[in-house]
Amino acid sequence: MSKSIFYHAGCSVCVSAEQDIINLVGSSNVEVVNIGEDRDRISEAEKAGVKSVPALVTPNGNTLHINFGASMADVKG
Repeated sequence: MSKSIFYHAGCSVCVSAEQDIINLVGSSNVEVVNIGEDRDRISEAEKAGVKSVPALVTPNGNTLHINFGASMADVKG
């Protein structure tokens, strides 16, 4: 993986964190995935270690949980 992946669920906490991440690392260095809209990527996020969103998975595989918007259980509904 050459880019970080920022997973979120579209809530206001997530959208605010998305803007901060993009400002910090640059839009060309991060892929933004709204798993609230792209539900097919929930399992991918879980395999990467995402327990709650918003979360950033770094290129070397570290999962950084940012603030707390929603647990993965809440996202899956």
